[in-house]
Amino acid sequence: MSQIVRPDPRYQSSYLEAHDEFGGVHRDGDGVWVVPAEEATGYAGYTFTRAGLEDATEFRRLVQVRRADELPESPRPDGHVPCTFLWVVDGEEYLGSIALRHELSDFLLEQGGHVGYSIRPSARRQGHARTALRQVLELAGEMGLERVLITCDEDNDASRATIEGAGGEYEDSRSGKRRYWVTTVPSDRPEGARIG
Repeated sequence: MSQIVRPDPRYQSSYLEAHDEFGGVHRDGDGVWVVPAEEATGYAGYTFTRAGLEDATEFRRLVQVRRADELPESPRPDGHVPCTFLWVVDGEEYLGSIALRHELSDFLLEQGGHVGYSIRPSARRQGHARTALRQVLELAGEMGLERVLITCDEDNDASRATIEGAGGEYEDSRSGKRRYWVTTVPSDRPEGARIG
């Protein structure tokens, strides 16, 4: 059964397999993530490449960067907000990712929303996005968010069904994105229990 966990180095092999399966979609060339430095704000930026992530030390650095992004005090590019990055896994297999942005910038209010997710092609249409979204809605509720904005492309019927299945109420479409507000749900985790 799939679940969300915080990024962890133990998923390195499966993560790289999933990266190859995505075929570079949503990536910048060979960069898994490229966030440029900003001289004005002093943000150092970073680049991770597919080849570089085969090194265990470099993969641990990716995990550290992703986990640090949820901390309000972590440096980030201008306009970016704190974000909890989570991985969708089943046992030792990395299935995809889901992100919970803690607040909305002007851009996120228009198009990006609080939540974004992606499931590797071989794991789609098996309910993993639905399960991950339900768990993230619990986490959002624990963080004090009463409702979250989730968007999807106008032509993404699978994502639309996932969002509507979670109780998403359609507000409108902007720049090719459908915008839904979803009420967070009470958590069934014991008080103080954290996501792995």
